Amino acid sequence: MPTPITLNAFQELIRDRYYATDSARGPAGTFLLFMEEVGELATALHDNRAPASATNPMGKKRAISPEERANLEEEFADVLAWLATLANITGVSLEKAVEKYTIADRVEGIKE
Repeated sequence: MPTPITLNAFQELIRDRYYATDSARGPAGTFLLFMEEVGELATALHDNRAPASATNPMGKKRAISPEERANLEEEFADVLAWLATLANITGVSLEKAVEKYTIADRVEGIKE
């Protein structure tokens, strides 16, 4: 089992590995690659949707394969890595940014 990692440590890991290339590409080009990964995540979510039923006629016609499930996890990881990249090249700390959701009374209500 891998050792858990903090959001800050993950962002630093991505910075250490990719910052030179990513900063040279810039935010606009990097954002396009991020959106490509979001599209791949959308496809993986579609591939992992619940089975069809009377109440869910648009569901999947067969069981989710182990490969589809593994791909879903991989696409989440890719989106998170590209988000960390965007944060790195724009000088944003993701750990600081998520305080919006971790500090009491900062966010109220729910989205429906």
